[in-house]
Amino acid sequence: MNYGLNIPQKGAFDLIALGAMVHRLDSGVLPFRKAPGCQIHVSGGEFNVAANLADCFRLRTGIATAMVDYPVGELIAERVRAMGVQSFYRHFKHDGVHGPNMATVYSDRGQGVRAPVVFYNRSNEAAAQLKPGDFDWKKIFAGGARWFHSGGIFAALSPTTSDLIIEAAQAAKAAGAVVSFDLNYRAKLWQVSGGQQRAVAVLDRLIQNVDVLVGNEEDLQMGLGIPGPQTSGRSKLDPAAFIEMIDKVIKKHPHIKVVATTLREVHSTNRHSWGGVAWINGKTYLSPTCDLDVLDRVGGGDGFAAGLFFGFLTGASEEEAVKLGWAHGALLTTFPGDTSMATVEQVRDFAKGGSARIQR
Repeated sequence: MNYGLNIPQKGAFDLIALGAMVHRLDSGVLPFRKAPGCQIHVSGGEFNVAANLADCFRLRTGIATAMVDYPVGELIAERVRAMGVQSFYRHFKHDGVHGPNMATVYSDRGQGVRAPVVFYNRSNEAAAQLKPGDFDWKKIFAGGARWFHSGGIFAALSPTTSDLIIEAAQAAKAAGAVVSFDLNYRAKLWQVSGGQQRAVAVLDRLIQNVDVLVGNEEDLQMGLGIPGPQTSGRSKLDPAAFIEMIDKVIKKHPHIKVVATTLREVHSTNRHSWGGVAWINGKTYLSPTCDLDVLDRVGGGDGFAAGLFFGFLTGASEEEAVKLGWAHGALLTTFPGDTSMATVEQVRDFAKGGSARIQR
């Protein structure tokens, strides 16, 4: 299987990611303003994919990112090691008062009719200071890398982060790697640096080097400025709106070989219907759908991307690759935190139609 992609058969790394690391303070079902305590989850849209591929799918992955030499950074670095991800850090010294800092995300999971709430403190964030020249890409890719991944959250942090993504993607291409990009449009991040107009200009330039694009209809509309169809009255599980937009994406960016997204119908905070769809080298593939009892929805999309990429990297059929993404994303919502606690065996079993019967 080649999916229209030239995936190297071998390499020191199956995937290298570039992005910002964060720590998420999660108050669970309690609103953050009423929380007596919280759990700390280590995350990052790009890191999540690398961590999922390493921990669940047992592939060799790495993360290029900023690291601040203070206790929060040490906590994050410990979790990177625990997930089996090789680190490539640009180190920053903390001044003891103002930073620079590792970004903080605050969240509560909501409950029932009460929606989850997420907000940020990315003030003086070290990752936003990353720029071209901070990483030795020739050295990182020297042993070969099969896949390179980055995303729109990191691109939104500063003018230099988008330039760094382009530098890395071009180095990855030169090394023979497939390049993927998750649009991950976040209005809160873009609005402080030029809004949607800047987002479209930046992301349009970035995906000139991209083979595999991940993003839903909103990402395509808001991030790439591609007009969307009327969706009033349609189920969120209906892939028609997404499929209608693919022709516009490919007409604008004919070099892209794969466009994929999750499909999610939210009935309540804890009850979702879930699916996935991918356009792969001219054909559309749709996952099954299932109902989810959601513990923590954060990271489900990254889980889908990791499972899909695993399918591609291991030569699965197009249908199986989409099912692996769907299954892994579904399982990830049953765990606390942003990264996977599933095993590859559980993912394969669910992708084949497995149930929640007790395993003895």
